[in-house]
Amino acid sequence: MRKNTIEALVAYLNGETVDNLDEIKDELVSELNRGKEKANANRALYAEIWDAVRQVLADSDVALTAQDLADETGYARGKIVYGLTNYWADQVEKTSGKVNTYSLKG
Repeated sequence: MRKNTIEALVAYLNGETVDNLDEIKDELVSELNRGKEKANANRALYAEIWDAVRQVLADSDVALTAQDLADETGYARGKIVYGLTNYWADQVEKTSGKVNTYSLKG
């Protein structure tokens, strides 16, 4: 967001007359939508990663590490660990150890 937009918004909130309220509003809406677009893109990416991870786990007879999953799917290990911890924890069984392993629940 531009500095002059913030200054104009503060001036408006302080009761001063501001001529470009429509521009300020458009810029604020654009800023809010930018965050939503990024969040939606992340959700779509993690859904895509989950499809690949779930398939690898379903095809495996043994629990796999995050690195195993990264090697099999081609996705970054960090993204897989984040997904396993934050998005898919209720769908996978985690076995804690020196190196954690994961398998599908059920």
